[in-house]
Amino acid sequence: MGWRLDADFAAGDNWRVVQLTPPGSPCSIHFGKGISKAAPGSFQNLYLVVSDIEVARQELTSRGANVSGAFHFAGFGEPPAPGPDPQGRSYGTYASFSDPDGNSWLLQEIKTRLPGRGLSSPDVAALTELLREAETRHGAYESTAPKHHWSDWYAAYIVARQQGRTPEEAASDGALHMASGRR
Repeated sequence: MGWRLDADFAAGDNWRVVQLTPPGSPCSIHFGKGISKAAPGSFQNLYLVVSDIEVARQELTSRGANVSGAFHFAGFGEPPAPGPDPQGRSYGTYASFSDPDGNSWLLQEIKTRLPGRGLSSPDVAALTELLREAETRHGAYESTAPKHHWSDWYAAYIVARQQGRTPEEAASDGALHMASGRR
């Protein structure tokens, strides 16, 4: 079908988010367990992934939405700080707004997306296995690593696996990527 899987992330047994991008689309769709069972009007922090947060803010404002200013997180687990991510990282700048139904949204600017893999019938099982493998390998890395965002390590791991490296080599590539600060 040409859809790309950008992320598949779980936190415990009751929460999981999957992000898919339709073919050629600059926007992505988030869905998952623990985020889609709320009553209408009570959704909180739904994501709208955009490539340029200022353009998205202007468009939403022109349509009557009350959109916050851009903000970023200064560090893992830190409260939000005003302004776009000062290092200009992809995945690092946000804004928020509420829709007329009372749902709250989080805009997230993603300038450079993970390469993802096209989803077709034969690829779904392989991609699922690759993500599960990456989750297991990341868990082993995370237990000894400094605080970091999982996507930085996952990206290096998945690229290495797509280039034909073994799981052990890909895990080393992920650790080297994190150690080099190339996030």
